[in-house]
Amino acid sequence: IVERSRVTSFGTSPTFVNTLAQHNVCPRDEFDLSALEGALCTGSPLTPESFAWFYDKVKPDLWVSSISGGTDVAAGFVSGVPTRPVHSGEIQGHCLGVDVRAFDPNGESLIDAEGELVIAQPMPTMPLEFWNDPDGSRYHESYFAAYPGVWRHGDLIRITPRGSSVISGRSDSTLNRSGIRIGTSEIYRTVEAIDGIVDSMVVHLQLDTDNDVLPLFVVLADGTELDDALKQEIRTRLRRERSPRHVPDEVVAVSAVPYTLTGKKMEVPIKRILLGQDATKVANADAMANPECIGEYAAMTGRFV
Repeated sequence: IVERSRVTSFGTSPTFVNTLAQHNVCPRDEFDLSALEGALCTGSPLTPESFAWFYDKVKPDLWVSSISGGTDVAAGFVSGVPTRPVHSGEIQGHCLGVDVRAFDPNGESLIDAEGELVIAQPMPTMPLEFWNDPDGSRYHESYFAAYPGVWRHGDLIRITPRGSSVISGRSDSTLNRSGIRIGTSEIYRTVEAIDGIVDSMVVHLQLDTDNDVLPLFVVLADGTELDDALKQEIRTRLRRERSPRHVPDEVVAVSAVPYTLTGKKMEVPIKRILLGQDATKVANADAMANPECIGEYAAMTGRFV
């Protein structure tokens, strides 16, 4: 596309970038990328390794932008800023007119500490109501229950002292083991760097107050088997590169990881399905990129309980 159409700004997803990196694809050796000035990535956090891939394998003078917003507001919250330097793993700044903040549980703004991503002042594109929600209760519960009058989007964000930001994932999919919060992207960065693993997804199942399970689902490359040696490598790498709390209780091979149409891993719906909720009610097939894989997870309902 870049070569044929002389594209100057190319939008893609971190998932696509990771796939190219895993297959050792080097676009600068295969295509004329002289017109390309910038690459924008959204759908999930863009890791420092993916930033490095762009500069090593695509173009050394590229403007790489990780951006984040919401389908529900049809807008961005944080994005690239052409007058600021690019820092690996960070989003350069806030979008114009968007009052993005990181809130602690008491609604206090945080700097250089992870908190809930909130929009402290209204945006014109925010929805005013939901269909089939006459009293507004679902709308209020979705966005305003945590901080009255302030939009809570459901992402975890850290805003740096220089105004850039790092989003670690959805707050409702964050793993909380023994009171320690773990971003799922931390696990994916380690696991998906292991030879033979194409994709992965982890969920945290809180069964009761004192009992939880952390299953890790992996998609294997052709010819790779999830044997004891590979399982041990996964556990060893996570313990060494992250922490003992990042180590899964069980590793399961699956054919695919479910994604939304916007390229996000469907951790929360899968978590609910594994805990016994009806798959047809928690996973909208029309909003999925690969709805055929949901049945594989629904068949595991009760397995980890």
